[in-house]
This record gives sequence, C-alpha cells and structure tokens, in this order.
Amino acid sequence: MKVNMLSSQLGHFLDRPLLPLAKKIKVNPNIITIVGFIITTIAAITIPYNLILAGVLILCGGLFDMFDGIIARANGRATDFGAFLDSVLDRYSDSFLLLGFGWYFFKNGSISGMLLSAGTMIGTLVISYAKARAEGLGRNCHTGLMERGERIILMIFGALTGLVLPVMWILLILTHVTVIQRIHHVWKIMKREQV
Repeated sequence: MKVNMLSSQLGHFLDRPLLPLAKKIKVNPNIITIVGFIITTIAAITIPYNLILAGVLILCGGLFDMFDGIIARANGRATDFGAFLDSVLDRYSDSFLLLGFGWYFFKNGSISGMLLSAGTMIGTLVISYAKARAEGLGRNCHTGLMERGERIILMIFGALTGLVLPVMWILLILTHVTVIQRIHHVWKIMKREQV
C-alpha cells in the first residue's frame, strides 16, 4: 500500500482561497523564497536562546516557503529555476534548523539530543536525495510519511511546547522510515518494469 505524505495528499489546496491575495503580490517569487530562507536561518540561530521565539520564526519562514509557490502559480511566474532554488534553500534551511536544535541540546548538556538532531539531519537529507535520484532515473518517488511540511510542523510544535527531545525522537524515527519507504517504492517500480 502506497503511503502518501500529508503534503502530497493536500497538494495545492490553499491555492484557490489565497489566489486573490497572491495575484496582488507582484514581487518575484524567488525573493519570497530567499526572505523565507533568511527568516528560517534567524530562527535556527534563535533556537538555543529562545525556543518560543524560534518556533514563531520557524512558522513565519514556513509561511513564506508556502507563499512563494502560490504567488508563482497565481501570477504565471513558476519556473524550473524557481523550483530548483526553493529545493536547494529548503535543504539549507532544514540543516540549519537541526543544527540549531543540536546547539540547543549542547547548551543543555543533552548528548542524546545532539545525536538525535544529527541523525535526523542525515535522514532529512537522504529523503530528499532519494527522491531526486529516483526522479533522475525517470521514476516518481513522492511517497513516505515525513516530508518537509510534516518536519516543519513538528519542529514548530517542539519549539513552542518545549517538548524538543520527544519531537526529535519522532523526527529521527520517521525520517528514516520514510527513506526505507522510498527505497521500497522505487524497488517495486523497477521490479515491475523487469516483468
């Protein structure tokens, strides 16, 4: 049974309600992407010092990351380069946030938290690589439990509630489960092709 992520199930469900607003925003979507990246980077630096403020900043950065695509589609400005830039900056953002959480755990003397953050970062990067590599081989790989939207929601929740360690355990487990799901998904596709 194929397991779709929340992000892929919902798709572009906010496009229609936000379309009138998005059409009024004439800023280049790539600028929105870069601003969101800067906000997320500031959030990562803030994590070790003020979790609640960091949670709010992660949320703001996530909203910018969502709006760039909506603005691009609403104004007919969606480009391959814009999608590429968004993906690259998302990888940086994910890494910076997990480094920020690792720094938070370091400041609080939690070796287990630091290791969880590092393990989650590895899983996060491999999730993206697995999809990119599969697509490079001509196969679709938009499957699994833990896409970026889900990870960001969990990080916001952890920062705002202070439940950072349990959230990091969830992230660690589900990111690597997602990698396994993607490997299995591509294996099944390639096996069918050989029949």
